[in-house]
Amino acid sequence: MTDVATDQLQVWVDQDLCTGDGLCVQYAPEIFEFDIDGLAYVKGPDGELRQAAGARVDVPEHLRLEVIDSAKECPGECIHVVRAGDGVEVAGPEAED
Repeated sequence: MTDVATDQLQVWVDQDLCTGDGLCVQYAPEIFEFDIDGLAYVKGPDGELRQAAGARVDVPEHLRLEVIDSAKECPGECIHVVRAGDGVEVAGPEAED
């Protein structure tokens, strides 16, 4: 049995669904950032945007709640938070409630 509270999480943004609303950037600016196209992307610990489709970054433990809230509140339902170990979505449009 795995535990979302302790599992390493990763996050990615589906830019095809991104509405550019910006809630994610407000919740977790260390993880999400807008690019020149007005869409949100994830960024790595080096601050560089990950622009490849489906690019994932690790969620630091201290930002776990902010990233999960971003996925839950996103009007475009484009943020996917998955367990790093098995890829199961824990927050986002494909997560089981």
